[in-house]
Formats: sequence, C-alpha cells, structure tokens
Amino acid sequence: MTNRIKASCSLVALLVISFASCNHATQTLPIYGQREPVERKVDGKTVVDTIYHTIPAFSFVNQDSTVLTDAFFHDKVYVANFFFTHCPSICPTMQRNMLKVYEDYKGDNRIAFLSHSIDFKYDQPHVLKAYAKKLGVDNDQWQFVNGSKAEVYGMADQYLVYTVEDANAPGGYDHQGYLVLIDKQRRIRGAYDGTDDEQVKKLQVDIEILLKEEDSDS
Repeated sequence: MTNRIKASCSLVALLVISFASCNHATQTLPIYGQREPVERKVDGKTVVDTIYHTIPAFSFVNQDSTVLTDAFFHDKVYVANFFFTHCPSICPTMQRNMLKVYEDYKGDNRIAFLSHSIDFKYDQPHVLKAYAKKLGVDNDQWQFVNGSKAEVYGMADQYLVYTVEDANAPGGYDHQGYLVLIDKQRRIRGAYDGTDDEQVKKLQVDIEILLKEEDSDS
C-alpha cells in the first residue's frame, strides 16, 4: 500500500472519528496521525511522553514570488488544502467554501490559510496571484504556494491528503478536497471535505474550539 493510499485511508477514518466526537463534553479536538511513546526519567521515575506527528518545516514560493516558510504560520492555527487553478472538478467548490471560512476570520491574526498547488508545471506565482484576486482574497492571511513535484506531493503526504498526477483524471491531476486544520504545534486536529457544506460548518465549529483551546494553553 503506497503512502498516498495510506493517507487516503487515514483521512477517511479521521473523518468518521471526527463526526462521531463532535459533541464531546471536553470541547477539545483529537490529535491525528502517527504517534510515538517516549520514555524519560523525572525525579527517578519513568514518565511516558507522546510524540505526535507534526507538519515538518517547509519552504515554497507564493503568489507574490516570495519564499514562504513555516515561520509565517508561527503561533497561528491554520487551514491547509491542495488544489490547482484550472481544476474542472472539486476545486471550485472547495475553494469557495474555504473562502467562506477565510472571510469569517479576515483580519484575525490567530489564524491563516494555505493552499498548495499540485500543478507544479502551470501554476506559477503570477497564475496563483490572478487566481487569488479573482477568488476574492485581498490580504496575506491566505497564501497560495507552489514548488517542485517532489516538494508539494511530499508535503501532501504529511497532511495525509492523497494527490497524484494522472493523465486520465479531469485536468490531469487527482486529489482529495480536504481542508486540514493545523494547531500551533503543527499537529493535525481535523480534516473536512471542502465540497460538503455540513463538513465545512463542522470545520467552522472546530476552529472556534481549537482557538479557545490554544488560548487557554497560552
């Protein structure tokens, strides 16, 4: 089973768990992805810590032809997804729904948005810039980035999102339309089908839960 197929299965399971727990009493979100127990000694006693999967450091070129790194998202919650500008299938709906969430939080420096283009050939910065403007994005809170095939597709694996170049797929690329919610520690806290209105509403609810959780921890 390939990494991307595993990622697809993982996010399907994630969504099932996420919806099953939407009324949890603690009002905190689960943490998704692989985890590893690590033992350490504290005052002579063995303590087990859990190391969670996190989104690794990254560097891409954005719509302004500027290098964008993970430092931009320091101390922020953010929502990430994967798309391409001439996508004839799920992207228009997914990005319009992402826009709704972006507009809800425009000017709120606690949260940002990140769209990775999977069309490493066509979606150069000027194309991404025109796309963002047409979509209605008018500040740097929502970033659009591109990179090499290895960089972008490797990053999709880190977000557990299936992406592949496929000549038989509409537009030449196949991918999932998940909006992935990331916390300040770069851990995955939820994934939502960006083409489904109910799941987008769930994202909006979960953002508020996560922001309150992060505020209480700071």
